[in-house]
Amino acid sequence: MESFLAFPLEYIPYVIIALMIAFTVHEFAHAYVAYKFGDSTAKDQGRLTLSPLAHLDPFGTILIFIAGFGWAKPVPVNRFYFKNPRLAGILVSVAGPLSNLVIAFIGMAMFVVLASTNVLSFLPVYMVEGLEQFFTILINLNILLFIFNLLPLPPLDGYRIIQDLVSANTRAKMTQYENYAIVVFLILVITPLDQYTIHPLINNGMEIILTLFNLILSPFIAK
Repeated sequence: MESFLAFPLEYIPYVIIALMIAFTVHEFAHAYVAYKFGDSTAKDQGRLTLSPLAHLDPFGTILIFIAGFGWAKPVPVNRFYFKNPRLAGILVSVAGPLSNLVIAFIGMAMFVVLASTNVLSFLPVYMVEGLEQFFTILINLNILLFIFNLLPLPPLDGYRIIQDLVSANTRAKMTQYENYAIVVFLILVITPLDQYTIHPLINNGMEIILTLFNLILSPFIAK
């Protein structure tokens, strides 16, 4: 019987750990940058924390296991407190996806160090296989979230970035049709259309980023 899950059952524990790290750091980064620019809304609502319970969104989390991508609970941001709303808004929006890219790179670097120093040779085979599976999922999941969240569709960060780049009139029009755009986004995510739209973008992006990471870390990779 074919599983409806995006991951094999034996990988689920690794996915859960990687997911908690990815989503928690992503939303914390949004909250932290917003707080640094003068908006304490997220902090006041208990979102300036590294506790996964404060950030996980039920539907977005379940979707990760079914579709392979999802989202966390959005961090509340009040642009009224920003001295420069456009710049602050862009940096707050970028902070989340960028944190996922950093986690992915750190994860790959850590595994390269472990492999290059022969530490893994002292561990049982099952532990080595477990570490390989965990780091592979951690790296791929975070790169996926980096790319996915930069898509220019609401409610993703890429859409918020575009809102802060366009004129006030264009922003108002975007807000007017935002609910319809969210419906389009959900259709693309939960129907087979994602195989022709979102998936190709993510797969190509992941390949490019992994190639770049390998180039950067190649001097440290054991031959």
